[in-house]
This record gives sequence, structure tokens and C-alpha cells, in this order.
Amino acid sequence: MELKINDNAPDFSLPNQDNAEISLKDFRGVWVVVYFYPKDKTPGCTQEACDFRDGLEEFSKLGVTILGISPDSPKTHQSFIEKENLNFTLLSDKDKVALKAYGAFGLKKLYGKEYEGVIRSTFLINPSGKIAFIWKNVKVKGHIQAIKEKLEELQSLPS
Repeated sequence: MELKINDNAPDFSLPNQDNAEISLKDFRGVWVVVYFYPKDKTPGCTQEACDFRDGLEEFSKLGVTILGISPDSPKTHQSFIEKENLNFTLLSDKDKVALKAYGAFGLKKLYGKEYEGVIRSTFLINPSGKIAFIWKNVKVKGHIQAIKEKLEELQSLPS
């Protein structure tokens, strides 16, 4: 079942880079950007993470928490955070439970071959835990700006 805007965001509890359990429900009352990415330390994923890192101050001013999720281990996340000086939480979804719940894992095509993998996706979740916006098959360039613009637009609407 494909998630849509205004659906309840599927809850998850996953280990972060320090092996501490983090649950989406812990963030009720604030905006959350949950972004799914294929692999730590690869060019596109590094660029995306660094864009979030560089934009974190602006996201914080908008009252937003950033959570990155990939199938990588907490240990790999820790090393990625140290290498790139990342300033937000990365969660490990080795069993792909959250990835599948959000439709961020499935059939992909590369050079004519089909395979299963992580579909780069971002979900904006509002303070009441509902999906406010979805980006699928994300292109990294310009993505952070698009999230900020959508967030500012949604936050300016009368509630």
C-alpha cells in the first residue's frame, strides 16, 4: 500500500549510530524529515548527508528534526558521521522494516537490469505524526532547498 499525504506516518524504532533505540513517536509535536538513502560513504549519499549537515541550522530554526535511514550498521553510520562531520541522527534499518513500511525499498533499474534496493525517498512528517509531503526517487541536487521551501509553505498555512 502506497503512503499518501495525510496518512499516519508508520512508526518505527531503530538503533542510531550509538546503538540507542530511536522511535518516530518520540518526535510527536515537532516536524520531522525522514530521509531514506542507499549507502553510507557513496557519492550521492555523501552529498545528500552533507547538504542536510550544511542546512541543519536553517532546519533547526524551522523546528525540524532530521533523521537519515539506511540499511547500514550503527558502526558504519558512526564512521560516516565522523568522516563527514554530520550533525544529525542516522538510523540503521538492516532488516528494512521502516524502508518497506515507507515504500523506500523495492525494484530499481540500473543500466537495464532490475534489482531490489533502497529507493532514495524523503518524507516530511508534521507535529501530529501525519505525512505532510513525500519525495520519491529523489535527485540530490537542489533537494534540501525543495524541502525547506515546502516546509515554509506548510508552516505558513493556518492550522
